[in-house]
Amino acid sequence: MPAVHPPLPPRDRARLLAGAHHDPHALLGAHPARGGTLIRVLRPLARGVAVGGTELIPEGDGLFAAVLPGAGAPPDRRLTVTYPDGTRLVTHDPYRFLPALGEMDLHLIAEGRHERLWEALGARPMTHEGVRGTRFTVWAPNARGVRVAGDFNGWDGTGFPMRSLGATGVWELFVPETGPGTRYKFDVCAVNGTHTLRADPLARAAECPPATASVVHESTYEWGDAEWMATRAERPPHRAPMSVYEVHLPSWRPGLTFRQLAVELTAYVRELGFTHVEMMPPAEHPYGGSWGYQVTGYYAPTARLGPPDDFKYLVDALHRAGIAVLIDWVPAHFPKDEWALIRFDGTPCYEHPDPRRAEHPDWGTLEFDYGRREVRNFLVANAVFWCEEYHVDGLRVDAVASMLYLDYSRPSGQWTPNAEGGRENWDAVAFLKEMNATVYRRCPGAITVAEESTAWDGVTRATEHGGLGFGFKWNMGWMHDSLTYMSKDPVHRPWHHGEMTFAMVYAYAENYVLPVSHDEVVHGKRALVSKMPGDWWRQRADHRAYLGFMWSHPGKQLLFMGQEFAQGAEWSEQEGPQWWVCDPGYVAAGDHLGVRRLVADLNAHYRAEPALWEQDSDPGGFSWVAADAAADNVLAFLRFAADGSPLLAVSNFCPLVRADYRLGVPAEAAAWTEILNTDATAYGGGGVVNGEPLKTEPTPSHGHPASIAPTLPPLATIWLRPA
Repeated sequence: MPAVHPPLPPRDRARLLAGAHHDPHALLGAHPARGGTLIRVLRPLARGVAVGGTELIPEGDGLFAAVLPGAGAPPDRRLTVTYPDGTRLVTHDPYRFLPALGEMDLHLIAEGRHERLWEALGARPMTHEGVRGTRFTVWAPNARGVRVAGDFNGWDGTGFPMRSLGATGVWELFVPETGPGTRYKFDVCAVNGTHTLRADPLARAAECPPATASVVHESTYEWGDAEWMATRAERPPHRAPMSVYEVHLPSWRPGLTFRQLAVELTAYVRELGFTHVEMMPPAEHPYGGSWGYQVTGYYAPTARLGPPDDFKYLVDALHRAGIAVLIDWVPAHFPKDEWALIRFDGTPCYEHPDPRRAEHPDWGTLEFDYGRREVRNFLVANAVFWCEEYHVDGLRVDAVASMLYLDYSRPSGQWTPNAEGGRENWDAVAFLKEMNATVYRRCPGAITVAEESTAWDGVTRATEHGGLGFGFKWNMGWMHDSLTYMSKDPVHRPWHHGEMTFAMVYAYAENYVLPVSHDEVVHGKRALVSKMPGDWWRQRADHRAYLGFMWSHPGKQLLFMGQEFAQGAEWSEQEGPQWWVCDPGYVAAGDHLGVRRLVADLNAHYRAEPALWEQDSDPGGFSWVAADAAADNVLAFLRFAADGSPLLAVSNFCPLVRADYRLGVPAEAAAWTEILNTDATAYGGGGVVNGEPLKTEPTPSHGHPASIAPTLPPLATIWLRPA
């Protein structure tokens, strides 16, 4: 018979059963006692529990205990748990194990410097003290207690309270015999005693929405892109071609999984010649209509399209096809779903404690508290996570402007100035600098791109020189101005000519990407081709001419899906691109296929012509030829490769043919050949082309000692280079 054992003190018992005890391991498991070793187990709903053949004595409320003779725990510490229906479960006791999280991990977490945080927090399958199971860890600094609930315990976390690991705010529990595929949440007890079930902020996988549980994940994927990863840093990205196809994965071809996309998307992008794919946020998000921009699972690819290893398969397939992968990353805000990050432990953890700083006025979401080291660590590590674990080649950081300014979208009186009385959010600035510096240090060849729409100085300047440290910045000014110009009827364009030239005033202030993104083809803004004035022929011609201008302008290019074949309708995340307009049976299929053929040729010529990308960030790579031909609606400029090789780009945004239009060129070339013409019949144009090389004439023009006189097709862009 087991010896008489002392009962739990009433206060400890109450806290333990309420899920509000900071150290359940001090009460449960094996402990020295008078007459031997006290074993205490908490198994709600069990009829009986035995250890090493000895039945424990029921104490009520699912507690069982006994003092076994002899010092130390019995050799066989497994529990035999019997339930009222006769079911027997033989399992290891979670409370026999020492913490499975190391002191160095805790030290780095406390400092906010754990750059591989996902290896310390979350659910990690492992072998601990010779037993296979899963270590659950979570940061909840102000919780009274935290328990794990999931498949393995009938979603009743009463018998699985976690221990607090001191001042770090981290809670930990190793649960034997649980592994990949287990669904779980954290049962968090707030200071006021209320409980909420929370998804794991660092879950590596999640249930498919609308379900919200986290899922234990252990990757078994074997990468095939070793050569890509080893060599991607060899060419500086600013001196390399970069033509980006922006895609919303769930709607690109609705119904396709990550693995199916790996076949179809890869083949399509390779056929069109884009160098990069940019994916709208692939992280888990509960509301599909947010397009991924309201994230709840920062460390989990969305389960809508398949398990995490299948997302790796997609990235791997793109890499093996020579295509780089960028993802949209959303550190500016998070949604208010009560099972996710909001007031995670009953107090503001991830959001700012000042409601005026926490509430995002535009999107009904919450902003992160960038001044809190644990939050900054959560986000910086997340940026590294996608680059290291999923091999992505860069992050396009969403809504940077909303992070930089305390008064962003806030009227007077609704925001608090910084310590100097200004509007700059210095906590966010420090976070962005740390994130960029960390990504560039840890992930050779990876890039970061800021969606930033203001005149903040030094967005793409290195952090050591006082900048934010981004590699590139979206040129929202160029996008807005150029689309405004294109929306005007040609008769009115002369009065808007400066909107096409102004971007060159500041073109080298930052390293720019020229974006025609999803934001420009939704919410009443119309598809790109539908922004153009006039009838269908003129709209298509303008569309083609604009793409030719965009591809030749300094800066990298980004085009949203569907615009590469001039779909006429706005994008819908329910329907995706209008692929049917390219079907042979559609009456205008040839028109759309012609535009798609142009995009493929633009990309092919672009990649083959270093003049179009090698000096994007160098003023020596560009020279105006005709910047002031407003009355003619003509723009002409030279681009230069690093070795001085030129390319002449000319856009005629007037519906008239302009024959023998004289343009100054360098005298060194004897003749110039037209290599691209957006009016070619293959693209659906009228076929006004310069078929023969144009001889360079000793007639000075536009500040050059020589010139050529090409015919400019109506509403078209042409590219010429020395023959």
